[in-house]
Amino acid sequence: MKKEAFLMILASLMFLTTNTEAQKRTTIDRIEPTNWYVGMQDPSLQLMIYGEGIKTANVQIEGGGVKLDSIVRLDSPNYLLLYLNLSDAKAGQIKLNFTNKGKKFSKPYELKTRQMAGKDRKGFDNTDVLYLLMPDRFANGNPKNDVIKGMRDQLCNRQEPSLRHGGDLEGVRQHLDYFTSLGVTALWFTPVLENDMLAENGKHSSYHGYATTNYYRVDPRFGTNEDYKNLIEACHSKGMKVVMDMIFNHCGSYHPWNKDMPSKDWFNYPNYGLQTSFKLNSVLDPYASKVDLDETMNGWFVASMPDLNQKNPHVMKYLIQNSVWWIENAGIDGIRMDTYPYTDRDAMAHWLEVLNKEYPNFNTVGETWVTEPSYTAAWQKDSKLSDKNSNLKSVMDFAFFDRINRIKHEETNQWDDGFAKIYTSLGLDYLYPNPASVLAFVENHDTDRFLGDEKDATFLKQAYALLLTMKRTPQLYYGSEILMNGTKAVTDGNVRKDFPGGFAGDTQNKFTKEGRTTAENAMFDWVSRLLQWRKGNEVISKGTQTQFVPLKGIYVLARQYGGKTVMTVENGTRKEAQLQVKHYAELIGSATVATDILTGQKVDLTQNITLPQSGVMILEF
Repeated sequence: MKKEAFLMILASLMFLTTNTEAQKRTTIDRIEPTNWYVGMQDPSLQLMIYGEGIKTANVQIEGGGVKLDSIVRLDSPNYLLLYLNLSDAKAGQIKLNFTNKGKKFSKPYELKTRQMAGKDRKGFDNTDVLYLLMPDRFANGNPKNDVIKGMRDQLCNRQEPSLRHGGDLEGVRQHLDYFTSLGVTALWFTPVLENDMLAENGKHSSYHGYATTNYYRVDPRFGTNEDYKNLIEACHSKGMKVVMDMIFNHCGSYHPWNKDMPSKDWFNYPNYGLQTSFKLNSVLDPYASKVDLDETMNGWFVASMPDLNQKNPHVMKYLIQNSVWWIENAGIDGIRMDTYPYTDRDAMAHWLEVLNKEYPNFNTVGETWVTEPSYTAAWQKDSKLSDKNSNLKSVMDFAFFDRINRIKHEETNQWDDGFAKIYTSLGLDYLYPNPASVLAFVENHDTDRFLGDEKDATFLKQAYALLLTMKRTPQLYYGSEILMNGTKAVTDGNVRKDFPGGFAGDTQNKFTKEGRTTAENAMFDWVSRLLQWRKGNEVISKGTQTQFVPLKGIYVLARQYGGKTVMTVENGTRKEAQLQVKHYAELIGSATVATDILTGQKVDLTQNITLPQSGVMILEF
């Protein structure tokens, strides 16, 4: 009897162990998207189910008028894709009923009502001025989230330029009045999604945000999804928009996909089989070799960033839905797409076709880092320069960035130096279907700061005056309004320094007038005056544009609308120069007096106007 009792106990233990293992095999760790919305123009929904052994499960949908169109079983035993039809779906909770290895279990899934119709979501445009900042480097509003237990990177050290410094979304929220006093109308944050990556050699971390490890979660060191949504709502309440930085080209090497690939073709060249060449010209080159195209588009961006295969329709559906989810769930007002030409052209065009149909007044800008206008223009929606329509409404003007940075080193002549390069470049605007929707800038987080290692704002003022009056959508980089400087000679961190006053222990608070030097206040006030004047100014947002060949070192660009004229006058020489008023008679007409909006002073238009060396005026009449 003792032996029989022992065997019965042993059998019971084996059953419990086996049952526990079976239960473990049917555990669902993730469902993405985490929720969805009814009433979308595209009624299809992909659900990515992740859990050990879930591939073999059968699924039934219960409630809400939802239909199961198909089940896709990928190569990994731990993924299952469900394609649902929401044509007749109603908001509320539905049940996903699973049967796997003889075990039945259910998971709830929520379908929400949309806050507004897609057509009512208005994106950024040329009436806006975007202000680019890095959350980690702007302000630390919640020191408790500087280091998060359980995350791979446990370092937060402001003395190391390439480690995390502790800035977060709460820090941004606490300084919204700074942005409104400055006069910007839209904030572009570098990526805020989870980057659960190791810090390489204890010196380099993914504080920049470009190595995503979870597409549906804000990095806990920045805050929560709710914090992000609340910050966007706070921005909206102050008349500012928020642009979200996204990356479809690659993710971080610690993304669960890289450890457990859903399918063998989820990535291009798994296990870092190919490094990108960065030769973006090959993407549009009519003579490009297959090997050059392959290296550019399919190679990994860096060893820690696996290259996603957008040709895989399941990958692309996942990414498309993710962008829609953030629009609906957080209320973002635009997308900046990183490394745009590195991705598959057809897949990205389809993404934007979906987005533009759902949100016709939304805007997406793509990073297209080649300094030739013809290349950039070929990527804009409806371009006649490309055999494929990208559907991308806005592109980044690296040509302007390249030319405007030369004014610091070249005196303007009539042909090819200084502002003459700007004249030539803008003269190619006929290449763009919509020049006003081109995002122009003089610097960003990937370049040297415009000031370099200097503090003299002379050329920065010239650059800003043109940037903020020409037919473009302008973008500024955080801190330049208070003369923050630096170059990438040693590390990228030198152009991504902390905003003084945003962190505990800072000896100076540059967010306040009292904390800034005389020179810093002068620059802040100069920029603010220009930005506040630009707000709602239809001459700048709607006006025709006229430019003149540089004459005796002076370059003039003008905007006209509704009987009003704005003339931006730039002295591109290192000596005093005169504006020959008669030469610009077609603009000035019968006007006799103008106001220089940079100083508020009246200017006589009946005689030549003297500009100091490298001087600038913005004349309004």
